[in-house]
Amino acid sequence: MLNPIHLRTLTEAVRTGSFAETARLLGYTTSAVSQQIAMLERAVGAQLFERSARSVRPTAIAERMALLSRDALAALSELEREVRALTRGDAGTLRLASFATANARIMASTLAAIVERRPGADVLLDEGEPDEVLAGVLDGDRDAAVVFAYDLDPRTWPRELIATPLLSEPLVLVTSPGHRLASRADASLVEVADERWICTRSDTAGSKSLERLCATAGFVPRITLRSNDYGVVCSLVRRGLGVAVVPKLALGIDAGLGVLRIADGDVFRRILALHRPSNTNPLLPIVLDALRAQCQAIAHRWG
Repeated sequence: MLNPIHLRTLTEAVRTGSFAETARLLGYTTSAVSQQIAMLERAVGAQLFERSARSVRPTAIAERMALLSRDALAALSELEREVRALTRGDAGTLRLASFATANARIMASTLAAIVERRPGADVLLDEGEPDEVLAGVLDGDRDAAVVFAYDLDPRTWPRELIATPLLSEPLVLVTSPGHRLASRADASLVEVADERWICTRSDTAGSKSLERLCATAGFVPRITLRSNDYGVVCSLVRRGLGVAVVPKLALGIDAGLGVLRIADGDVFRRILALHRPSNTNPLLPIVLDALRAQCQAIAHRWG
């Protein structure tokens, strides 16, 4: 196989008609240029320059090789540029997954920051609950996933993955704006024990957490409405159809609700990022940094 370095030297020597000028332009010595041309001549089995004491003249073979080499060398240069961009994270693809609330409150700003820092990169995002996205991270279809776990419904993550804590999200009691407790800063769940409750599906961590939280307070909640969309849950609460316990991110910027700290004790939903330790995607550290920064900003706003 022909050495591309020698071909680049050849094309420059053909263009300039001088080994000395070629050496000056490429940063070599004249002797090094002469040696490269000699090695190329041995590789192709033909003389490429007519040499005299004061000048060199390319042969017809050299002129044809230089012409044919230009496109190949340009393609090689483009390949080198693209590889450098990929290894720096200036290009390439980042494949992520997250759950709905995080997509709305965390991922949107995070992805905007990544695109601003790496406009040449492609960022792909899927949505799903933790159990729905874990397999994609484990088998390499996703670079990372943002997941959650409730304190009152603890779980472990596969040992093959690295878990990066991002945010401790308090659970809060929410009521309609006109509710008798709406103006309070906090309340015990016993104070709303007899009310209608709105919750996620019975097989979810949110529902299990509510049941265990209420059991600790000494009652079983009367759940009348269910939705796995916390936006829907908050909308139903806002219209006075019941009360709910939701993670704080579910409130959005302007919830229009009574929001109360649970006086029975602080409980949290923990948000974290999962990725494989063997993942070498140069965009992965960038997204982890952006996620941490965004979650720190949210925690700071919460005080």
